[in-house]
Amino acid sequence: MFKLNIFLILVLIACALGVVTAQHSVRNLFMTLEKEKEIEQKLEVEWGRLQLEQSTLIMHGRIEQIAIEHLNMMVPAASSIQIVSINAAENEIDAERVKP
Repeated sequence: MFKLNIFLILVLIACALGVVTAQHSVRNLFMTLEKEKEIEQKLEVEWGRLQLEQSTLIMHGRIEQIAIEHLNMMVPAASSIQIVSINAAENEIDAERVKP
């Protein structure tokens, strides 16, 4: 009976150590999860800021301003603009293919 009691005490100690180890692991994993959630939140804020910045940078007026200031480009005069329709361009290409 004494040996059985010693064996049960050893099993009890092993189980207690297992519970303590499991709780420690769970706490470490929970802390890691909280850190990752914090990082996720910071990345979401940065993503929103970058989307706002991108929408600002691609505005038509800003692109035109940069083209004028940095690339020395200018809007051509209305008389020098030629509009080509898709149908006319396709007909022209087809006409060139037919010519021997």
